[in-house]
Amino acid sequence: MQKYWFICSVLLLVLALGCKNPPTRAQDWMQENGKVKVLCTTAMVADIVQGVGGEQIDCLTLIQGENDPHSYQLVKGDDEKFSRADLIFCSGLGLEHGPSLRAALEHNPKVFSLGDYLHRTYPSSIVFIDKTVDPHVWMDVGLWQKTIEMVSRILSEKMPDQKALLEQNARSTASRLSQLDAEIAAKLQTVPLDQRYLVTTHDAFNYFTRAYLAPKEELSSSLWRLRCQAPEGLAPDSQLSTADIQQLTDHLIRFNISTIFAESNVSQDSLKKIVDVMHKKGRTVHIAKRPLYADACGTNSYQDMMQYDAEIIARGLLNGS
Repeated sequence: MQKYWFICSVLLLVLALGCKNPPTRAQDWMQENGKVKVLCTTAMVADIVQGVGGEQIDCLTLIQGENDPHSYQLVKGDDEKFSRADLIFCSGLGLEHGPSLRAALEHNPKVFSLGDYLHRTYPSSIVFIDKTVDPHVWMDVGLWQKTIEMVSRILSEKMPDQKALLEQNARSTASRLSQLDAEIAAKLQTVPLDQRYLVTTHDAFNYFTRAYLAPKEELSSSLWRLRCQAPEGLAPDSQLSTADIQQLTDHLIRFNISTIFAESNVSQDSLKKIVDVMHKKGRTVHIAKRPLYADACGTNSYQDMMQYDAEIIARGLLNGS
């Protein structure tokens, strides 16, 4: 009988241990493993950093899934991540402007901003909307690729003995993104020029439009901006005024636009208002069946997100689907 109860006790112990929740990615990342701990605010930033750092770093993304980096606030456990990180990379240019996240990033000597690096190094490449910097620089793959040099330099300074390998990783990452950039450009070139007009929920696609929808002759002026419109501005929290609605419906009519695009983590209310107003004007406009990704990759990688967006935009502009 004692043997029976001993065996039962052992089985119960095994079951208890087996039923414990496995450690989360964040919990694993917090543990010492001999690697440089790197915290990235977004998946788009992490794509560059992980590509360059490779197996030499332990990289964690702070803002996961469909969470909006414009409004993200620190949650329980985030402070510990900031303390644990050896290096922190953010997108910058005002993207991460939730008060608690902004406070954690500002004046932090461990923080490096990819967007701010682009602004300093390639100032003419930065888009301004009503005198405000557009932070969505990753939507132009060729521009985003230019941050590789900065990331490689910072990681090499942290791990000088790994410099040669990091530089090799940087070249491989640059090659991958160059191929992605060319692939997206080719995809959008299949859309006739007079159909390359993009309307999305908020102003996240200016860089995408300039890189992939506008012809070269429009880039030296502001004409390319007519190819990208959004009712909600740079952050998806604006309220639509009557003037906003009138301006956008006039734009849709002027350029004969019949398909507009929702975004994965943004309410469709503003777009539905536009569709309703256009219907009352006797015009048919519909929202594309599948949403775009811009501020959040969802469960996809940065590369998957950009390929997906290019496919959905090309299909929508060509076929209205």
